[in-house]
Amino acid sequence: MASWPEPVHLTGEHSSLEPLSAAHRDDLIVAAGNGELWKLWYTSIPGPDNMDAEIGRRLDLQASGSMLPFTIRDGRGLVVGMTTYMNIDAASKRVEIGSTWTSSNVHRGPLNTECKLLLLGHAFEVLDCIAVEFRTHFFNHQSRRAIERLGAKLDGILRSHSRASNGTLRDTCVYSITLAEWPTVQAHLRWQLERPRA
Repeated sequence: MASWPEPVHLTGEHSSLEPLSAAHRDDLIVAAGNGELWKLWYTSIPGPDNMDAEIGRRLDLQASGSMLPFTIRDGRGLVVGMTTYMNIDAASKRVEIGSTWTSSNVHRGPLNTECKLLLLGHAFEVLDCIAVEFRTHFFNHQSRRAIERLGAKLDGILRSHSRASNGTLRDTCVYSITLAEWPTVQAHLRWQLERPRA
């Protein structure tokens, strides 16, 4: 029986997503080094010393059926980060888009918007998902704003949901987009990509 969802390549104008592999290691280390992203306390981004372990973790979760990890490339074909479908619920046809990070040089551009458009489109139009979820740390204001710009709605906050690597307790903000909301969200994301940027 085939896994759900199956590995896939997704391509847009400003970005492309391809199945994560160990061969991406060196390029991912360079990408994470743009802004030394592993130093952010409120998120978990692999540094040079643990990129192998993080790739292995994601591929192990893929093998168990709970994650589908991707490597993100920019419009020039350069590796700039990672993202996943995670917390996969094949019975209910729900996924979470998460464990996402991109190098600092592509922040505040069209890449993240297009990546989410590609992932959401595949989830709703190919995988027939009933909802797609997003989760982030309460204090990760940049991530929360980005999720809200997508059109996702806050379902609630899981207080003291988990413990961060520095020992602090994490409050997790849970957002989602439902199948019924997808046409409006899709139109909004396409408008964001088409409008002129300053």
